Amino acid sequence: MMPLDLKEGSQVTLPAEAAGEQERVHVFSQWEVDAVNAALGAGRPLLVRGEPGIGKTQLAEAVAAQSGRVLLPFAVDARSESRDLLWHLDTVQRLADAQLLGAARELLPVSRSQDENKQTTQGEPCRHDRIDELLGGLREILALENYLRPGPLWWAFDWENARIQAEKVHVAPPSLSKPTAGCLVLIDEIDKAESDFPNGLLEALGSRRFTPWGRVNAVTAQDEPPLVIITTNEERALPDAFVRRCLVLHLTLPDHPNGLIQHLVERGQAHFPDADESVLRQAAAMLVEDRSHADANQWFPLPGQAEYLDLLRAVMALKNTPEAQCACLVELRRYVLMKHPEAARAAPDPSTRSSNDEAALASD
Repeated sequence: MMPLDLKEGSQVTLPAEAAGEQERVHVFSQWEVDAVNAALGAGRPLLVRGEPGIGKTQLAEAVAAQSGRVLLPFAVDARSESRDLLWHLDTVQRLADAQLLGAARELLPVSRSQDENKQTTQGEPCRHDRIDELLGGLREILALENYLRPGPLWWAFDWENARIQAEKVHVAPPSLSKPTAGCLVLIDEIDKAESDFPNGLLEALGSRRFTPWGRVNAVTAQDEPPLVIITTNEERALPDAFVRRCLVLHLTLPDHPNGLIQHLVERGQAHFPDADESVLRQAAAMLVEDRSHADANQWFPLPGQAEYLDLLRAVMALKNTPEAQCACLVELRRYVLMKHPEAARAAPDPSTRSSNDEAALASD
């Protein structure tokens, strides 16, 4: 187990989320470094709490990049089941194969008496014996094991075992080579699932072993134990038994306006190193004002770090000079920072923009 050797403010560059977009940057806080190292040392999952857009998912990506672990992400939705993290049974393909084999079976004679009448004097086996042998082969073909696709925890626990199973069902591995530093399993937005989802993971995460359907031998963690990072937006409470088996990191934005502005400016400088500080500070001040107003009126979700970066990204793409960018912030503010219907209705009418604003927006 190799802990993270990082300090407050250490930066990790991550690939762009989509083609044509710029690379992302994660700035580590000391709390994040300490929490990850504590989870590694304790051998427990790390549950990361925080509002949407604060950087929970990006933290997991940055840890994987920094530590050399293979990232195995799993995005939870309302239909997710806990065993999806362990294995996936391709019931659709199995049913299709069963129907195809059943149709082929209908083409063969099934009457024992007819088959026995056709037995040759050379002692050839009766046709029904050959059919029984064929049916035995069909049962082997339709065995559950032949339709199991390894899930993220299967790969993380025993990569070689998962690779063998994946080859059997013609599934490509998550990485071309076996991890040398282990894996990082990201269970993203676990609060979207029903309560039985986290409860169903307790045994596998606690004992680091599970037995897939149709298999006799259990899958057991080998070599470097995986690091499991779980994120939640707090949309739904998690079971106490599950939370007790995790270490918990609370990601929050600074409460004081000046502290929040400085925090945002530092993140802006990391993502947009060529941006003028006046633009970064004006965007941060706008967010602090709109966030405070939304919080006072309980207009959730509150605008946060993700919206701040989106606003900067938009003005940097549209305008080239600090003056034009600052004016553009005013114009785009309502679309990025005021997502609640009541907040948008309270925003100034764009048609009332002054001639000075028009001139600044038109300039490059």
